[in-house]
Amino acid sequence: MTETKIPLPEQEEQIVEAGVHNFSKEDEWVKPEDPLLLERLEWFKDQKLGLMMHWGPYSQLGLVESWALSDEDGDWSRDDVDWTDDMEDFKREYFDLNKTFNPIRFQPEEWAQMAADNGFKYFLFTTKHHDGFCMWDTKTTDYRITGKDTPFHKHKYADICRVLFDAFRAKGLGISAYFSKADWHTPYYWAPGMERGRHMWRGPSYDPHKYPWMWEKFVEFTHEQIMELLTNYGRIECLWLDAGWVREGRHGQDIRLGEVVERARKSTQPWLLSADRTVGGPYENIVTPEQTIPEHPMNIPWESCITVGHSFAFGFDDQYKSGRQLAHILLEVVSKGGNLALNVGPQPDGRLPKGAIRGIQGLGEWLNIHGEGIYGTRICAPYFTKEWAFTQKADINTVYAFRIYRNENETPEQQLIIPYVEKVGRVELVGTNDVLSYQQTTNGLLVELPRSATNGEAPITQTFRLDTTT
Repeated sequence: MTETKIPLPEQEEQIVEAGVHNFSKEDEWVKPEDPLLLERLEWFKDQKLGLMMHWGPYSQLGLVESWALSDEDGDWSRDDVDWTDDMEDFKREYFDLNKTFNPIRFQPEEWAQMAADNGFKYFLFTTKHHDGFCMWDTKTTDYRITGKDTPFHKHKYADICRVLFDAFRAKGLGISAYFSKADWHTPYYWAPGMERGRHMWRGPSYDPHKYPWMWEKFVEFTHEQIMELLTNYGRIECLWLDAGWVREGRHGQDIRLGEVVERARKSTQPWLLSADRTVGGPYENIVTPEQTIPEHPMNIPWESCITVGHSFAFGFDDQYKSGRQLAHILLEVVSKGGNLALNVGPQPDGRLPKGAIRGIQGLGEWLNIHGEGIYGTRICAPYFTKEWAFTQKADINTVYAFRIYRNENETPEQQLIIPYVEKVGRVELVGTNDVLSYQQTTNGLLVELPRSATNGEAPITQTFRLDTTT
């Protein structure tokens, strides 16, 4: 049939640009009424650092996950598709990647140990991206890691979500389950022969208002998948929902999310947090900036998802951030009131990239000394400058001031002014517990450092523990 190019609705254009999602504003956040959810949000704000992973058959290509399937997003997502100009062939090839996905070097216990050793407190994993491939043993579709067409289906670790969730839980990390509300594989969403013909976008290939029975099948399909994850895969701290264009509104993509979330809370997961990202309202308990950090502090639960490399999915030529860079990113996020979900894309063979591991280990080494000023803290003026970051633990009358050194060639000063103008009773250098002499000035605390703290290359930070008991 003749292809019809349906204009992209203005609302969706605002949500996603080049695959990067905007984030909801602070005044769009709705405080839950349930005391248990409020308690869990305080738990979430204590954690500060999560390990995020985008992994699936797409890792074999080293391309951005899923997005190249959408013709409307082809202008930015298909730059690395260099072996064909026929995008219909490409889509068929992409959807057949499950037939070669065989990550036999996958070691879930080692991933979990690496995360625990390096200061991560929770694990955020892509159970299903927009392409519809399920990384758990779903009964809703054969397009899954345990499907007979996927060579990995006979492996002892075949149910990837189960073994990962169990391994990370065993190391004391909370579990956050990424789930795309869109599904470009199921015919209930991208239905062959419908209004769009073969020209696809990130939304459904038909108008849900015109075909309500088709949309209802998709809603039922989605609810069944979500309930599988929230019933059969142990304790889940957060259901982390992507594809913000799938939402209640005039475009008809209401999956009745509240219905399934409340069902799960009543039956299996009463503590469940929901991150219906970019949507706002009662089921976006956590706001999720992507590849960015808010300009100003936000006093709501939020989490920046930022990559160790350049992309969320594995890339063969990716360049990875150093431990110094990662520590500085974490400091900016935490001093502005957020958590950092640090993303690494596993390789198609099941290993984690060595460059990513080096950066993560560098971050872990820094956290091993300075983490007391990260975990369990809250925002504290003056928050963040390019040279300083501040956090506090109000219950123990302690403020942490981090002097940030952007590169190792900087020369640490013998004297410096900590731009904290409130009165303090004591100043200590974290890592040595040296008690420092200081003077209270109108610009802050003039501190004298020991010579041992100014010799050699600049540290990632110098961290000061300020006793605010007066």
